[in-house]
Amino acid sequence: MEQIRTVQELDVESSFLVEGLPGVGLVGQIIVDHLNETLGMEYHAAVDCDSLPKVAVFEEGAHDVQHPVRLLADEENDLVVLQSDVPISPNAEGFSDCLIGWMEDKDITPLFVSGLPKKPEGVPSLFGISTGNGAELLGDIDPPKQGGVVSGPTGGLIQEASDRGLDAVGLVVETDPKFPDPAAARVVVEKGIAPITGVDVDTSELVEKSEEIMERKEQLAKQMQDAKEESTTATTTGMYQ
Repeated sequence: MEQIRTVQELDVESSFLVEGLPGVGLVGQIIVDHLNETLGMEYHAAVDCDSLPKVAVFEEGAHDVQHPVRLLADEENDLVVLQSDVPISPNAEGFSDCLIGWMEDKDITPLFVSGLPKKPEGVPSLFGISTGNGAELLGDIDPPKQGGVVSGPTGGLIQEASDRGLDAVGLVVETDPKFPDPAAARVVVEKGIAPITGVDVDTSELVEKSEEIMERKEQLAKQMQDAKEESTTATTTGMYQ
């Protein structure tokens, strides 16, 4: 049975949600890890689907285990993050329907994150896409310069949001295709998440600890390269300029 199983009752009504499923450059995952650590978010709920990997996650310095796909919340800032420690198939039965249905019921506005595999020269470029009336939230964020596709589990979630008419935005950033990319994550936070949500997040550690972050995430990045179907990725229909 697919469900969002509450672990701790928190008020998440009318919040923004930042999606951080593993993908190219691990941009989304780096972002939600940083938001969790910076804001001191609390474990709110587990995403239970029969099609998700059955594993137990443990952390350094803690006895308790966690569900591999979970929702963390910061009530003060009306912010929720979707955090996953495992790759998720875009065909995971019930996953998109369950999660988007929950967002719809809670009046939650999702911010989906995807990397465009292109090692940038200088500051990575960011562009936005939307469903429902989400375009109203994008402000000065540029639209895509050409057509393309968001694949992997994030693509499935965006399509489900579109089918339901849910207001949502997708933040697509140029990212290193082979390695974890804290610089791309910083661009998404500073130019996308912070202006849209109004949450002020210090991103200095994403630069100061970039080597540490890359080392910590390198093995998962390799797994995502090997499991291309399960990696959230944005691709364009031609050469990206």
